[in-house]
Amino acid sequence: MIKKHLIEEAAFQAIRNGSTNISPDVRAAFERAIAGETNAGAREGLSKTLDSIRLAEIHDRPSCADTGWPIFYVKAGNEAEIEGGFMALEESIRNAVRRATKEGYIRATMKDPLTGFDPGDNIGPNIPDFTYKFVPGTELEITYCAKGGGSECFGGTRQKVVAFADGTKGIEKFVIDAFADAARAGAICPPSIIGVGIGGTANVAANLAKEAACLRQAGSHHPEQKIRDIEDRLYRGINGLGFGILGAGGNTSALAVNVEYAYTHIAGIVVAISCNCMVARRATFKIKADGSIEKLPGAYWFGDR
Repeated sequence: MIKKHLIEEAAFQAIRNGSTNISPDVRAAFERAIAGETNAGAREGLSKTLDSIRLAEIHDRPSCADTGWPIFYVKAGNEAEIEGGFMALEESIRNAVRRATKEGYIRATMKDPLTGFDPGDNIGPNIPDFTYKFVPGTELEITYCAKGGGSECFGGTRQKVVAFADGTKGIEKFVIDAFADAARAGAICPPSIIGVGIGGTANVAANLAKEAACLRQAGSHHPEQKIRDIEDRLYRGINGLGFGILGAGGNTSALAVNVEYAYTHIAGIVVAISCNCMVARRATFKIKADGSIEKLPGAYWFGDR
């Protein structure tokens, strides 16, 4: 049986690691961007940003002042035995958020949307957010993602219904236009990791876009060629805009473009874009049935992608 205190510890370690480190795939994306950058100022900006990220890791402090929304993705083994069930699991994760806030790994930024009341611990209705995926086995995998305020609030998330007649060109035009508008606003901190959700209802497309932005490995590819082709065209198109780091110019405006899709209604195609911060803060910890806890190199929410 997986005990509650193990869930709390795994969730806390996910928050701590996700806040102070960047994943190996994101670090590699930074290094590729630096190596391929022809704009001297942009290359210096990328290099100094990576140096700052390394210092955050050394000093065990958050890599960005905006510690974002606390979001959790849980892969639960179908045969996993959890002390107290899933309600206890969620309460254990809330305790981890409280602890991480008190210890300074998360800023107290979650407030009542109408009154502005701040509980001081990032806990409130529907926050933290939980998403579940059920898989074979007896283990739990807890992934923490920090979705930054700029990338989420100021144009980094957008949606549109595209007609079937407009096809992939309509989808791609919307994504490029949406990114350009958000980058001009100066709040999404490019280069971004961009998730795109195609199809389903509005919430399905938005969730797919967020998962693609937050959980896919930077540099990974969708296994279906039709989707990979869209990823490649969007990656080239967005980087061809020339926004560069923080909109100051350069070759790299996107570290990655990840596309996921769902079947949709014949009435139209919902398309959603979700931009993730360049530091792409996330960490995954696995809890085994024997009580051991293991850090994983990636979330692998979409299998090996």
